[in-house]
Parts: sequence; structure tokens; C-alpha cells
Amino acid sequence: MTATPSPQDRRLRLDLLTFPETSPLVLFGLREVFAAAGVVYPEVTSGQPGEPLFDVRVVAPAAAPFRCHDGVLVEPDLAIADASGADIVVACDMYRPIDSPPHGVFPEAAAWLREMHARGAQVCSVCSGALMLAEAGLLDGREAASHWAYAPMFREHYPQVRLRKGLALCPAGEAGRIVTTGAVTAWQDLALYVIAHHFGPEHAICTAKVYLFSQHSEGQLPYAVTTPRLQDRDALIRDSQVWIAANYAEASPVRRMVARSGLSGRSFTRRFRAATGMAPIAYVQTVRVEEAKQLLETGRLAVDNVAHAVGYEDTASFGRLFRRMTGLSPAAYGRKFASLARMHA
Repeated sequence: MTATPSPQDRRLRLDLLTFPETSPLVLFGLREVFAAAGVVYPEVTSGQPGEPLFDVRVVAPAAAPFRCHDGVLVEPDLAIADASGADIVVACDMYRPIDSPPHGVFPEAAAWLREMHARGAQVCSVCSGALMLAEAGLLDGREAASHWAYAPMFREHYPQVRLRKGLALCPAGEAGRIVTTGAVTAWQDLALYVIAHHFGPEHAICTAKVYLFSQHSEGQLPYAVTTPRLQDRDALIRDSQVWIAANYAEASPVRRMVARSGLSGRSFTRRFRAATGMAPIAYVQTVRVEEAKQLLETGRLAVDNVAHAVGYEDTASFGRLFRRMTGLSPAAYGRKFASLARMHA
């Protein structure tokens, strides 16, 4: 395949917004791939490098060198106060505890993102970088992706954002001018999307061939760990959570929890939802599917046996629920992850 020449008469300026909390994998991965786009494929196939598609700059709240997450040294090209004229801005990930939103942590970065978007730049994020776009108000009323672990944070602190926790990549806004992605390695999906969006799919395909990239076509759901956290606001409901964790395979578990609580069914359901954010039956299904995933990952049990082990007599019903919650059939899920278990068997 020969990549078609770029229709652009200049390189697109692409700024990578980074923070001390940024993963070096994301920052330096994006920097390398965007800088190599248009260059490396012709070089490895013909011996002659092509023309770069992007002018890549690393931008940070301050221009001074700093060590990012894991202690890797970052030397920004410039501070955001001096950065202007970008065609594309990518907010890199920023590690945050899952119960600690970045309210007011980088106000200058949020203001800069708003300004860049207002000036016409495409604004993107990787993983938890979506939190900065949410802080900037750019995701209000829009669908967005971020790491599945941050779904409760978005629900509580950014309720105006329609988080699609199953997506690995989510274009939104007018003409796809806002693009958010899921977990850290989804930076690869973002890179291919941005290249294809601005320079055509052939350039994206060539880049994927050089780096052996494979998009997360199945999204995040197969990877998401959805086991609900024990809450500490309501002792009675916490007791029910502890009970179901040990008795998820029981017949009629919701009825058993209601009986143990001493409440009416309606009162228990209302109180359970207030404490956990989930209806009791949805909570039970989540626990059962998480247990089923762990059994399937070993590759030792057939799907029928797994269904029975987590409380389902009807294997077909179990399969439909499993697919709805993970995006894969139980058999496909087992094939995807059991191979990893066999690597060290």
C-alpha cells in the first residue's frame, strides 16, 4: 500500500497537554506516532522517508522540566500560556484516585482547552484526560468515553456528561471536534482516528501496519471490572452487600436480602438504590457476571458449568445477560482471556 499524498499544504500543529500525573506510555507513545505519521511507512517500505503530517509539541501548565507519573523526565516544549495556534489538542491521561475529581487543580489548563476549542481546534483526550475536558465544560450534554473505573466519578461530579463507559473511542461535537477515549492504551485508537480524520484512512492503515496497532473494536466492556464497591453510608445495605458477595449463587437472592433486612420490598429497594446507585437485581447480576468472568478466564469450565456455578439454570438466559454486560458471549470472553492464563500454565 502506498499512502496518498496529504491534501494539506502544511503540517497540522498538534499539542499534547501533559501533567505530572500523566503516564509516560501515553505521552511518549503519542509523541512518537504522530511525529512518525507520514514518515516511517515510506521509509520501511522504500527506504525513503516521507513528509511528516504533524508538528508535535509537548505543552504543560509550566515550561520547566518535571517528572511525570513513574518518575520519567518530561521537558515541555512550551507552557500553555505561550501555546496558541494548535489545530489539534490532546489532553493526555492524568492519574487521579477514583474518588478525587480534579476540581480546580489545573484551572489554567481548563481555560486553555476552552479557548483552543473556541478557536476551532479539535480537542481530544486519552483515558482520564477526559476529566480535564469535563472540568472545562466541553463535555456538558455530550457523550464521552473515559476509563471504566471513573464512571462513578463522572456520575457524581459531572452529571451533565453522558459517559459511555463501554466505548474505547467516542467522537462527539460538531464534525467530531471533540474526541474522548477509554483506557490508557486507547491512545492508539485515538492516534489512528486523528490521522484518518485529517489525512485519510490510508495514512492510518499505514501507521497501524508499522506499529502493529489493533483497534479496540469490542470497546471497553470486556475489560471493565464492575464489582460494586462496599459503601459505608448505610450499615444495613453494606451487610446485604457482604452477604451477596458470599451467596450470589443462591436462588432468589433479592428476596433473601429483603427478608434479612426486615424491610418491605419497596423500602429495601429504595434504600439499596440510594446507597449503591443500583437496583438490587442489577447488583446481583453484576456480582454474578464478575464471578463468571473469573471462572471463564481460567479456561477450565464449560459455559454451562459456569452459568450453574453463579446461579443460572438457564444457560441461554445467562448468555444474553453476559453479552449485554460485557459485549462478548461467554465463549468468546473465555477465548479472549483464557489464552493469557495458558501462557504460564
